[in-house]
Amino acid sequence: MVYYGEHDIRFEERAKPQLLHSGDVIIRMIKTTICGTDLGILKGKNPEIQETALKKSGSFNGRTLGHEGIGVIEETGSSVSNFKKGDKVIISCISRCGTCENCQKQLYSHCQNGGGWIMGYMIDGTQAEYIRVPYADNSLYLLPENLSEDTGVLLSDALPTGHEIGVLNGQIKPGDTIAIVGAGPVGMSCLLTSQLYSPSVIIMIDMDDNRLAMAKEIGANYTINSGKEDAITKVMELTRQRGVDCAVEAVGIEPAWNICQNIIKEGGHLANVGVHGKSVNFSVEKLWIKT
Repeated sequence: MVYYGEHDIRFEERAKPQLLHSGDVIIRMIKTTICGTDLGILKGKNPEIQETALKKSGSFNGRTLGHEGIGVIEETGSSVSNFKKGDKVIISCISRCGTCENCQKQLYSHCQNGGGWIMGYMIDGTQAEYIRVPYADNSLYLLPENLSEDTGVLLSDALPTGHEIGVLNGQIKPGDTIAIVGAGPVGMSCLLTSQLYSPSVIIMIDMDDNRLAMAKEIGANYTINSGKEDAITKVMELTRQRGVDCAVEAVGIEPAWNICQNIIKEGGHLANVGVHGKSVNFSVEKLWIKT
């Protein structure tokens, strides 16, 4: 699945990738999936894909999309020590060298040695039969024998992203009131993992009634369809005009961001999980006395 530009993706036969560095592995893909980020790329949200390629080599020959999945290792570089040919692995959506300053701080998505979110973005990704994975020792996990491949795919990106960027960075703690804007797979992962920290109220906001019904089934106390009612007004009603301790943006569009800016209480946290293709407006006049 190769991206060439806005609304231009093609199925192509391509050469099997080769090892480029000693820490690489080549993986035969078993299962992959589509992230909302892939859809954003398709819609032209990330023109830097082409721009970066043109700066580096003077040409852009397409980019294979995808950054999550399960596969079997077929070939390993000479310095790979944690994995061997035949291992079935979960591919992390974030590649990390493990040695730079940012990796040492666990800021893996800001790896200074060419890691971070690169697959399906700066290098070819997982929506193919084969993929080259850099920094394999730090960027793969063995798939336990008793864990299904479907569950493994969920652990490749959606669940850990929701937990780390939404719940941990949102500093959710017992008794908190939280609102999650976006009931897609990552938003649902925020909903699931936030319950490990015993919030008192969880509000899920989306425009799809089917997703909202599912959110109610798996733990949301309240749901709001932002296409049918004013989400900000409703959240303030539910919280006695106080707002929430943590607002999680799990979409990556400015309207969702604006909801979050307007519903956090003083001392609260806004956790931005969604990938925004362009800058958003910070309502500093509303936030500076609160956050």
